[in-house]
Amino acid sequence: MTAGFVYLGSFVSPEAMMQLQLIIPVFLTIGLYNSSYSINALRRPAFSVTRAIGALLVAAAIIAFVAFLTKSGAQFSRAVMGLALAFSIVGILFMRDQIRILATRICGPVAENFLIVYDGGPTIEDENAFYFDAGRFGLRPDLSNPEAIERIGRMFRNMDRVLISCAPDRCGDWALALKCLSVEGEILDDAVRKLGAIGAYSRDQHGVLHVARRPLGVRSQTMKRALDLAIAGPAVVLLSPLLLMIALAIWIEDRGPIFFLQKRMGCANQLFSIYKFRSMRVERTDNDGNRSASKDDDRITRVGRILRRTSLDEVPQLFNVLGGSMSIVGPRPHALGSQAGEKLFWEVDSRYWQRHALKPGLTGLAQVRGFRGATDTEGDLTNRLQSDLQYVDGWSLWRDISIAFATLRVLVHDRAF
Repeated sequence: MTAGFVYLGSFVSPEAMMQLQLIIPVFLTIGLYNSSYSINALRRPAFSVTRAIGALLVAAAIIAFVAFLTKSGAQFSRAVMGLALAFSIVGILFMRDQIRILATRICGPVAENFLIVYDGGPTIEDENAFYFDAGRFGLRPDLSNPEAIERIGRMFRNMDRVLISCAPDRCGDWALALKCLSVEGEILDDAVRKLGAIGAYSRDQHGVLHVARRPLGVRSQTMKRALDLAIAGPAVVLLSPLLLMIALAIWIEDRGPIFFLQKRMGCANQLFSIYKFRSMRVERTDNDGNRSASKDDDRITRVGRILRRTSLDEVPQLFNVLGGSMSIVGPRPHALGSQAGEKLFWEVDSRYWQRHALKPGLTGLAQVRGFRGATDTEGDLTNRLQSDLQYVDGWSLWRDISIAFATLRVLVHDRAF
């Protein structure tokens, strides 16, 4: 109607009213099916707005398509339709935000009734939940007793979600009881936590726990590889004069090999050979990585000290990137003998191997956060591992790009020896 007033000068113009009468039922129908009016829409503002606007655009497209098929397009004003869509989007943005604020005031920060029931299981806390002690009040999921089932139904009738914390031998009974109710039912299971399960399903009458998910799909792998080639290829060409000068400086100092090759743990825990400019004396090179380089380390050559200080010793890893064994961004690859304090890396934290779900990188989230250099204590590794796992679990192309740019600020650092 506002669009009709702006374009035609009347709030109740026939054209505007006809378009309104057609698009509202279609919009509401699509909105109901795409979760525009779900609890998730109240919890997540971005989800709410994108779903509602998506429903509006699809509804408009359907109306336009039907008008084209029925040759009734002359009855519709494209200007009114365009203005109506623009005003509707603004209205959705404003009204959905106001509804969310009102719902939060009335229902609290979580727009659902959530009940946690204790029946011999561990105690958990949630500030947005109601609590009920089934053992104290004698509530049991006795499926052979209609009165007990009716009591459970009355107890849970106004709940949206119910979580049962019970002894293992009562999980089956509670699961069946929850299936009889109109609620989202959940049961606390310690086996899920121990295995790190991310889902569950049935197969051939057996329960299956989903414990691992591939971090990158085919599309994401393709984008990441394209970024690697787009950076590594031109970088090798542009840096080739510098590479030649570094190689010459290394050779002049002690007439030894230019490159240092070492076995490192790569993607899917597969070993690969990493390329670096040699920065240590030939006879004192540590092929297993048992000893981290330290300040005033007498194994490091004069040229090597400059290379390490400026991170130029890592530049040959661009060839690893081109070959596919490494990526521009990813968890830094470690030697098998690397230690934190007196322990091997994987002895410090059993999650260490999970960082290899993605290709190792020239740089990573841990490095731009300042976690680099020698691992003198177990905490040095823990900080890096936490960042690596966070990167693996939340990969995105934009994160790779931002880390690559952030690395430019930390190429020269005081923890390089």
